[in-house]
Amino acid sequence: MSRNTLRPLTVKMITSLLRVHRKLSSLNPAVGAVCGVRWSSGLNRPPLLSAAPARALMDEQIIIKGRFLPPHCPVTVCAQLHSDDGDLWQSFAHYNTNADGTVNLASDHSVGGSYLGCEPMGLFWGLEPAPGSREGLRLRKKNVETPYVVHMSLLEGHVSQREEQSVELAVATTERWYMAPGVKRKDIRQNGVVGTLFLPPGPGPFPAMLDMWGMGGGLMEYRSALLASRGYAAFSLAYFGHKDLPGPQTTINVGDAYFKSAFQFLQDHHQICANRVGIIGLSFGVYLTLRMAAHIGVKASCLICINGPVGSVLDLVDADGRCTAFEESSQKHWSFDERGYVSFRDISSPGNFNPENKLKLENISCPLMWVVGEDDMSASSIENADVMEETLKASGKAHLFTRLSYPGAGHLIEPPYSPNARLSLWSIKPVKYITIWGGYPAPHAAAQEDAWRKILDFLDTNLRGFGQS
Repeated sequence: MSRNTLRPLTVKMITSLLRVHRKLSSLNPAVGAVCGVRWSSGLNRPPLLSAAPARALMDEQIIIKGRFLPPHCPVTVCAQLHSDDGDLWQSFAHYNTNADGTVNLASDHSVGGSYLGCEPMGLFWGLEPAPGSREGLRLRKKNVETPYVVHMSLLEGHVSQREEQSVELAVATTERWYMAPGVKRKDIRQNGVVGTLFLPPGPGPFPAMLDMWGMGGGLMEYRSALLASRGYAAFSLAYFGHKDLPGPQTTINVGDAYFKSAFQFLQDHHQICANRVGIIGLSFGVYLTLRMAAHIGVKASCLICINGPVGSVLDLVDADGRCTAFEESSQKHWSFDERGYVSFRDISSPGNFNPENKLKLENISCPLMWVVGEDDMSASSIENADVMEETLKASGKAHLFTRLSYPGAGHLIEPPYSPNARLSLWSIKPVKYITIWGGYPAPHAAAQEDAWRKILDFLDTNLRGFGQS
């Protein structure tokens, strides 16, 4: 084809393309201004989502930022993780980018989603079971030697995670650990005592905590692992519902001698300071904590009690404190809502305690921190804290008592940034029960963060403050 023939064809093609471009621009002028450059900056950099640090302890904050985005545009930040049982948990929050095309969860406000307002760790404590999950899930770490791996994504627009048509702009991953590098974990089966010992890095000697949970039974290790990560030897103790304890598993078949042996185990350990050992208990573990300090000659350096009773409705089998089955002793105090979910709140009402189970609280002689969730639906926490405070005051020991009380917080006040379960599966044998724990997401999360910080301060004062043995 000659040059004279090719030139008019080329001009015609260019003219046609320009006409099409003008027509498209006139249909929606905003498309070119927003969408045409929407997810790249003036430097033509792709969107970036960062989460720092990439590996952190469960009680540490993660700074989450989105960058290289258009200014004043809606975005959604999502988080997902799988529990140790393989269940999917997720959260999401809606943000609007700043004038410089960034979003920073540490300072910006969520306008929708799993939480509202400025909540730097909302994606973590706001996690919920994915739609269609099993009923009654509660997120608890079973294997503390592995992290939670949290996958985060930045999505275009204000969307929910169910909207499959949303565009994923950027991703980031962070690991959440209960065990710091160098923390040692050891199974203990010694003189009948069943538990797990966690030791901080180094030779010691360390201050230590005996760690006891409630009537859910088994052996929960994650709080002890985190305490060891903060410099305290911690011994998570099983006393109920564990295969290595005397059966049957539906009764408490260990007594005062068992708990005294567990405390003595810590004092005798060559890497632990014998005169710097405290006790922490949650729920029924509070009763056991107080019983140890008030009745059986255990000289604890300090006590921490979280949402628990000062007595018990359980029938004693013997003077050593062994108890009958939980259901047999307490079922008359259970209450059910219209869904059939059970509340154990009245079990710990001080007026319902058996006379032989009322503790001599005036015998307590060490500093005591009491943590109260004011929306506790599983224990009469406020009433029990009142009894404790009044008793110590009447005994001239008011100076020993520190009370932390949190409106809107429920029963399960745990280490920070873990999601609260307002209700969860409690038992499946012989009957399936969903129990109500109480607590609302945002105030409960705030309570966990504040209480943990003050617990560590309390331990620093009352354990690290003593001279080493």
